[in-house]
Amino acid sequence: MSEAAQPAAGETVTGAQSLVLALEHAGAENIFGIPGGAILPAYDPLFDSVKLRHILVRHEQGAGHAAQGYAAATGKVGVCMATSGPGATNLVTPLADAHMDSVPLVAITGQVASAAIGTDAFQEADIRGITMPITKHNFLVTDPAEIPRTVAEAFYIASTGRPGPVLVDISKDALQARTTFVWPTELSLPGYRPVTKPHARQVREAARLITASHKPVLYVGGGVIRAEAHAELRVLAEQTGIPVVTTLMARGAFPDSHPQHLGMPGMHGTVAAVGALQRSDLIISLGARFDDRVTGQLSSFAPHAKVIHADIDPAEIGKNRHADVPIVGDCREVVADLVVALRAEAEAGREGDYTAWSEYLAGVKERYPLGYETPEDGSLSPQYVLERLGAIAGPEAVYCAGVGQHQMWASHFVGYENPRTWLNSGGLGTMGYAVPAAMGAKVGRPEATVWAIDGDGCFQMTNQELATCAIEGIPIKVAIINNESLGMVRQWQTLFYNQRYSNTDLQSKRIPDFVKLAEAYGCVGLACDSPEDVDATIRKAMEINDVPVVVDFRVHRDAMVWPMVAAGTSNDDIKLARDMAPTWEDDDLEKDHS
Repeated sequence: MSEAAQPAAGETVTGAQSLVLALEHAGAENIFGIPGGAILPAYDPLFDSVKLRHILVRHEQGAGHAAQGYAAATGKVGVCMATSGPGATNLVTPLADAHMDSVPLVAITGQVASAAIGTDAFQEADIRGITMPITKHNFLVTDPAEIPRTVAEAFYIASTGRPGPVLVDISKDALQARTTFVWPTELSLPGYRPVTKPHARQVREAARLITASHKPVLYVGGGVIRAEAHAELRVLAEQTGIPVVTTLMARGAFPDSHPQHLGMPGMHGTVAAVGALQRSDLIISLGARFDDRVTGQLSSFAPHAKVIHADIDPAEIGKNRHADVPIVGDCREVVADLVVALRAEAEAGREGDYTAWSEYLAGVKERYPLGYETPEDGSLSPQYVLERLGAIAGPEAVYCAGVGQHQMWASHFVGYENPRTWLNSGGLGTMGYAVPAAMGAKVGRPEATVWAIDGDGCFQMTNQELATCAIEGIPIKVAIINNESLGMVRQWQTLFYNQRYSNTDLQSKRIPDFVKLAEAYGCVGLACDSPEDVDATIRKAMEINDVPVVVDFRVHRDAMVWPMVAAGTSNDDIKLARDMAPTWEDDDLEKDHS
């Protein structure tokens, strides 16, 4: 709706106009979507809006992931829009993804006319029922007068407490009917009262437990990034000297270069990070949920550790691991209060000494650094590609990864110094996430260099969004780690299925030609298969900033992700390579404090 067409107080508008006005009032700036029959009434006033930029994607899944990338890179609420039936069901995967990874998202979907709901009308789907388990909340609106309040509530619910996706399904007749636009001045959500301020007694108890411990670890999850608590985390870590591990969702919450940082824990975590948790006597969990990919076999995880578990979502505390000190609250406030409480403990003469523990873990980190073998045939190592990409693009760039081997290599071999520079599908593990998420991130942060790091399998699921990027002027860069396989599945087939490679050969060094495909989409296509050409290829891609760039890195096929803890086994069984495990030194520290 143009500024000239803004309704006067009390003037009637259509429900569709009311929706556009509501999105503007809610602070939306960009919408990723595709029009269709049931949502079409909303697209007419959207055409005239000077505050909302609509980006026409090529698939609704791309719209959802783009909204996720926008939200994850900026901290704002991402918005996507689709029509009823298949348009809405194509949003299910990104909604589930956002739900697992706590991404603030509002999805607007059209629905068939209210009189036709339940009749199996053309393009009808009960999207509210379908998405009930994978949204933080959802609405069905059939009264146009309810549109502004519903949109306001959706944005509030999505962005407060534990962030997450909210779906607003609006019937076509509600969009077409006349109404009066009234933006609510206050919201009444009696069943929704997220606790942000932690209980002071619990914080004091946590501080006492920390000072009494000998081998504590700060186990940092994605909630620290969602809460913008990275600065407070660094103060806490440096004030105490406690070692830090950052989960896959928390990469960048604490600088990789910091001497207290041990890396990422879990199935493909560093030896130091995994070993620190296993041998700790106290885990201070901040915005993490003890996911199975971190704990391994739950019964054998950190067997001698007490747990302080701080999270905005009370449902997460004690869900997988008993918490000795549960703290419900916003991570930023929890960490800030912990800093104050620990200072009070120190002034009272109670202060923990973790020097020996830190030195022990520094020794483990030194003995078992992340590394990789250079292929004997001279072919391109994927780890080397990502190591050089991180070095050349630098820590100010934003990196969006798909799912699989390339995701793990990117989490390890690119250095992350800042929050909101590492975007990936963590909990759901969605192939096809990277390209549309990078598109959304670039829309939200146009000044940043944004790299999508994708596998040849993931890339072929959503690469049509390159057309969107080229047409809309969104110059992302894509690094395809092309091992012509579903690489992580192939790795498991190598290790656990006697090298029986059933249906994992993509032949993608032959079909398609990714360079030609990129050019067909209006992008620049580059290819690299030699270690000697890696730096020059990356630098050439970095110099192109007016159109998207796709680089086909044709890497060694059988490179594997190490370290690795096999699914369902104990973290104590971490392997450096197929038949190689770390040797834990039972030194005096271990004997004294086990």
